[in-house]
Amino acid sequence: MLKVIIIGGGVMGAATACFLARDHGAAVTVIERDPSYARASSSLSLSSIRQQFSQPVNMALSRWSLGFLRRVAEELTVADDMPAIALVEPGYLYLATGQGASTLREVNAMQRAEGVDVALLSPAELAARFPWLAVEDLALGSLGLSGEGWFDGPALHRAFRRKARACGVAFVEAEATGFETAGDRVTAVRCADGSSVGGDAFVIAAGAWSAPLGSALDVELPIHAKKRDVFVLETPASLPGCPLVIDPSGFWFRTEGALVLAGGPPRGDDADEAPLHDIDHGLFDELLWPTLAARVPQLEALRVRSAWAGYYEMNAFDHNGLAGRLPGYANAFTACGFSGHGMQQSPAVGHSMARLIAGLEAPLIEALAPQRLLDGRPLLEANVI
Repeated sequence: MLKVIIIGGGVMGAATACFLARDHGAAVTVIERDPSYARASSSLSLSSIRQQFSQPVNMALSRWSLGFLRRVAEELTVADDMPAIALVEPGYLYLATGQGASTLREVNAMQRAEGVDVALLSPAELAARFPWLAVEDLALGSLGLSGEGWFDGPALHRAFRRKARACGVAFVEAEATGFETAGDRVTAVRCADGSSVGGDAFVIAAGAWSAPLGSALDVELPIHAKKRDVFVLETPASLPGCPLVIDPSGFWFRTEGALVLAGGPPRGDDADEAPLHDIDHGLFDELLWPTLAARVPQLEALRVRSAWAGYYEMNAFDHNGLAGRLPGYANAFTACGFSGHGMQQSPAVGHSMARLIAGLEAPLIEALAPQRLLDGRPLLEANVI
């Protein structure tokens, strides 16, 4: 029986563990330093899913994952416990001024060639479909007509862990600090408490904290934490049919029942390593609120109910995930660096990683192989929110 050790019990590690045990009969141990997942990106993700990417691999991963999410109740049921992840599909809406319209058209052509159900809308068409939207400065919009929306990401994470445990996966609380190796093979993970865990295959899936583990194997993983603030807003505004809207400024918003969620890029690089609890309220007051009120005049009347901050596991090389075998090793793998789209792609990546580790073909993630780091072949993803 194949014995696999996974470092990181977030959604990517949990999904990989689940598919390995469920579909391939592997004996899997997941090492997680914080079983509460309080600071994990999986717990703090906005949990949206889209197909409007600039790279075909990301379109394909999200399409596969969407199919899984639609049937998650049957895929991850344990006994009579059927998971519910509240998946809704109102779409994504990218807005562009004249400066960005040509790029939106170019990406749209590629998306349609890949089978993405997306339409370009003129300002008049945008105003007709979304009468609450200010369109005077816009040149174009790109709307996902189906297959895009959001869901309960923490519920998906819990469902993967629960199913994994039911299939025999062991979740162990420990902090991995290094490895034991013999030639091109990893033989064990060393932990901070002095223990070591041996196995046949090893996976680094520690999200924004994967780089030090790669360094322990002399592999440079260009992954760092990039903080994102999310604001929960109360407003009397009525925004029927509201998709997840990405403004030309880079700020975004969507509805959540009677509430509105909104956020955007941090102010400056000094925010990257800010403490998780350090929410930048100035970002909202000085930049986000004026932008929201200009784009949706009804949103001038609102108040912040709450806010939270999470981390993107940002891949500085090309803003795309690293998924596959680590260069120089026969039995070491990674799944990290998804730069904000890891939650939505975790079903497809976990399924593919499990196949790869089990010795099968995994075409969905071939383009994400870490070897591209050494080859200097970036796979640049332009549509990072």
